[in-house]
Amino acid sequence: MFVVFSTSLNPGSRSRILANFAHERLQKASNSKSRLIDLAITTIPPCDASGCYTDPNVVKISKTIQAAQGILIATPIYNYNVSSSAKNLVELTGKAWTDKVVGFLCAAGGEGSYMGCMGLANSLMLDFRTLVLPRFVYATGDAFAGDQIGDTEIENRIMGLVEQLMAVSQATMPPDA
Repeated sequence: MFVVFSTSLNPGSRSRILANFAHERLQKASNSKSRLIDLAITTIPPCDASGCYTDPNVVKISKTIQAAQGILIATPIYNYNVSSSAKNLVELTGKAWTDKVVGFLCAAGGEGSYMGCMGLANSLMLDFRTLVLPRFVYATGDAFAGDQIGDTEIENRIMGLVEQLMAVSQATMPPDA
């Protein structure tokens, strides 16, 4: 199973458009099951180092991450970084990310924040030995036409990321899985 997280809390978010497109492509791929988890719908509490870890949604999401073959994180880029909800997701689910294959779908207002996902990517790699795919998608406002992707290059990049996620996830699966 593959998981796509939409981490924007804005219902009209462009990163949600990227998440939906990637999720649809994963579902259409042969023998691929994909689950979309939208944090605007499936709410999680802020990480407060207290009871947040036993929240029912956090527990379910942690189990889903643990069971996932590969994961895509769709996030808006704010102030040269991923959304606080994306960071909160990782904080709450921590070790579930261990040894996972992860890719990023980023939506940003301008061209200058293209490395905005690197802080979270580094944390995933160093803290949890997550394999982060180098082929991430970075789309600015020009790539969208209303509530759809309007740029074939971005669509092709997403399809390339989906293919890479599937291939690397398959190649790194333990033989007994």
